[in-house]
Amino acid sequence: MHFLSSLAPLLLLFSGSLAKKAPADNYEDFYRLSQRSTPLKLNDATYTSLTAAPRNHSVAVLLTALETRFGCQLCQEFQPEWDLLGRSWIRGDKAGESRLLFGTLDFADGRDVFISLGLQTAPVLLLFQPTVGPHAVGSPEPVRYDFTTGPPSAEQVHTWLSRQLPNRPHPPVKRPINWFRWASTITIILGVGTAVVSASSYVLPIIQNRNIWASISLISILLFTSGHMFNHIRKVPYIVGDGKGGVSYIAGGFQSQLGLETQIVAAIYGVLSFCAITLAVKVPRMADSKTQQVAVIIWSLILFLVYSFLLSVFRVKNGGYPFSLPPFM
Repeated sequence: MHFLSSLAPLLLLFSGSLAKKAPADNYEDFYRLSQRSTPLKLNDATYTSLTAAPRNHSVAVLLTALETRFGCQLCQEFQPEWDLLGRSWIRGDKAGESRLLFGTLDFADGRDVFISLGLQTAPVLLLFQPTVGPHAVGSPEPVRYDFTTGPPSAEQVHTWLSRQLPNRPHPPVKRPINWFRWASTITIILGVGTAVVSASSYVLPIIQNRNIWASISLISILLFTSGHMFNHIRKVPYIVGDGKGGVSYIAGGFQSQLGLETQIVAAIYGVLSFCAITLAVKVPRMADSKTQQVAVIIWSLILFLVYSFLLSVFRVKNGGYPFSLPPFM
């Protein structure tokens, strides 16, 4: 009896230590481990201990298959993002206020867990919510993340976790500085700057040439006024039949248009523009008066004939158009 009475305090002390290590109170132990390495690398036993109910913490577990023999390309692509998210979260939550742990269970280390969950594919991301404590939820079952859209970024999973864990700190994802990208960008900028400075004596005269800008402006105006954008928006046909075995080049009405019609109208506008420019710029510079007179007659005649044809096109588009010029009456 004296032996049992002396053993009683030891039994009480041992039972108290077991109570301290109950599933609901093992967060601190796992949190200290995650400070050294996160996400935690789990196996069947640690997965069961970490996710067992009751629990007063949240656990995000990635069930994956990283070995090459399994051929899980999605697992390989997502793993760096998952590691980055876990490290960023733990470093940003040094006090552990979010009470969230990150773990990774590879199929090679957790075959029994995969079988018990009935998993046939990987990766699978499960979020276990607390069953006791201030953030407890009604169901002990985990929430599953959807991988149907391909490998998500760390920021996307962070957003999903933040929605699932309201009223808690959500440390942001902090990506390491990509020194190679910075070096490449600086090198490219310096190279382009050097090339621009070296070629400036050749490029600037071209950029500052008024005739080039006038040509670009004129071509752009002709494209837009002839209906080029209308064709791209409406996806109009190039030509259509006229119902008599022939081909229609001009579509009647203002709400329809053909691809070839746009080219015809653009060509007409181009010829008219060239005639006007020639009469206003080129002809006055001719030194010989007779040559100048002949040029005026020829270009004026071309201008008259092409404009007459343009009016006839307007009448095809709108039968009530009242204006016309010979010979296309």
